[in-house]
Amino acid sequence: YKLVNNLRNIFNQTKNKGIAFTKLAHWYKEVEESGFKSFKTVANSIYINYHSILNYFTNRSTNASAESFNAKIKAFRAQ
Repeated sequence: YKLVNNLRNIFNQTKNKGIAFTKLAHWYKEVEESGFKSFKTVANSIYINYHSILNYFTNRSTNASAESFNAKIKAFRAQ
């Protein structure tokens, strides 16, 4: 529960890319120390995609709108 809330707080409360980098590194360390295999999978995904994830903190935007548009196109094609 604590690991989930800590990760959520990083994304909700941090506005600076450098601070986010540091907080994510600390979170990653906590995950490694916890021993939870499921969290290690998430932590490894974050570790592998650090640069892309940290771009969120630059202007606090995601590619969700593009993904939604792609899903609509796929649904249209399927019909």
